[in-house]
Amino acid sequence: MDRLYPIGIQTFEKIREGGFCYVDKTEQIYRLAQSGQFYFLSRPRRFGKSLLISTLEAYFQGKKDLFTGLALERLEQEWTEYPVLHLDLNARNYVNADSLPATLNQHLERWEARYGDEKRDRAPEERFAYLIEKISQSTGRNVVVLVDEYDKPLLQALDNEELLTSYRQQLKAFYGVLKSEDAHIRFALLTGVTKFSKVSVFSDLNNLQDISMDDEYAALCGVTEEELSDYFEEDIHRLCQFNKTDLQAGKLQLKEWYDGYHFSPNSPDIYNPFSLLNTFKRKDIGSYWFETGTPTFLIQLLRQGHYDLQDLTNEQVTQDMLGDIDNIGGNPLPILYQSGYLTLKGYDREFGTYTLGFPNREVAEGFNRHLLLGYAKVPSGNPAFQIRNFVLEVRRGDTDAFLRRLQSFFADTPYELARDLELHYQNVLFIVFKLLGFYVQAEYHTSQGRIDLVLKTKDYVYVMEFKLDGTAEEALQQIEDKQYALPFATDPRRVYKVGVNFNNQMRNIEKWLVREA
Repeated sequence: MDRLYPIGIQTFEKIREGGFCYVDKTEQIYRLAQSGQFYFLSRPRRFGKSLLISTLEAYFQGKKDLFTGLALERLEQEWTEYPVLHLDLNARNYVNADSLPATLNQHLERWEARYGDEKRDRAPEERFAYLIEKISQSTGRNVVVLVDEYDKPLLQALDNEELLTSYRQQLKAFYGVLKSEDAHIRFALLTGVTKFSKVSVFSDLNNLQDISMDDEYAALCGVTEEELSDYFEEDIHRLCQFNKTDLQAGKLQLKEWYDGYHFSPNSPDIYNPFSLLNTFKRKDIGSYWFETGTPTFLIQLLRQGHYDLQDLTNEQVTQDMLGDIDNIGGNPLPILYQSGYLTLKGYDREFGTYTLGFPNREVAEGFNRHLLLGYAKVPSGNPAFQIRNFVLEVRRGDTDAFLRRLQSFFADTPYELARDLELHYQNVLFIVFKLLGFYVQAEYHTSQGRIDLVLKTKDYVYVMEFKLDGTAEEALQQIEDKQYALPFATDPRRVYKVGVNFNNQMRNIEKWLVREA
């Protein structure tokens, strides 16, 4: 019988009673519950936040039977039952001024029905505060508050400043109750994708401990290398057998596609749990996480801000910068990081700065394909098909064909991008050759108005120089003068020198020249 994978199931009770596979995180959950009171955790979508909330809910409700065989069974001795208020903001779309208060009131009515004494004539935050006090007094036990996807209303209102401001004010007042009623609260955890700081929803909530970048809880969501071996060794064997792949090669492929997330300076490598489970179920490598949500809005931010895409993986950022998405128009990196499209790739302890990068191939290839759609005219609207043809043309040495295809990408440059044509050319070339780099070796460099590129396949080497408002002849001559092809003088492959010129008035490639070395 095939193993059961909890894809789309976020309820701890269903997973345990249904016999679905579960990676035991309960030792960390116990430590979290015993060592503090108020927490905030941000993680990308579909990374296990809802399951974490559900597990905590079962624990604080004293459901000992669900933890049989898990670390918490031996760690917890008392299994005290606490009243739990679980606020799930994920189940609704927030499209107008009434959406958020309707959701808050719906939860409040449910809690009031359970514990008595409705106060519908009061504001949501007043009802919330009154409920916490009343429940604590009537049960003799402090309340546990669990908030899932606290930021969904804010994220859905990012392009509507008036609605965003309204939601911020409402949530700031509602979550502020956690501070004013702390004497009646046993434990509180808020989870979400992002952290809104400064004059935002948490500005009054200074008793909230942000564990999003703590080493101790870096692996609280997601799957570590050790957990992959402990819980999924048989699944990896079945995947490799089904695809007739060597076991070591299969493990490397999983690592290339789904590993690479880091959430703290000393974080272990974290695999994407959603993509792993889907891969084991379907027995096929695929972009499962990426395809559940497209980064259209984020790419629009990059375009509008005239962002140099090479800086996505070059810029140094501080922890404060990563936690601030209140000014996403001015700096898109924090929301790209918090959304899971970028992750921590390096940490400079002396200066307290981080280097960002794409976590793995699933994200890098998927994001760059969407960048291509956002920055270039893609014939047929299918970047995967176009890149496939690019790769085949490069592999068979058809220089003219792949340069004509590149030329088609610059047709009809959008006006907003045409304002800085040099940056636009650089960005499109960067995207194209990033995507080619998944299939052939690509080395890409830019400096002072010029771009040089080396592409290597099994049979060919291309040494390319791109000029802006120069000539193809000048580009080719620079390859000769600077001896860019010299490292390949004894290479058995055919070596092509390619000079390319962009023309500002044409907004496209004007001419190219090819010479075999």
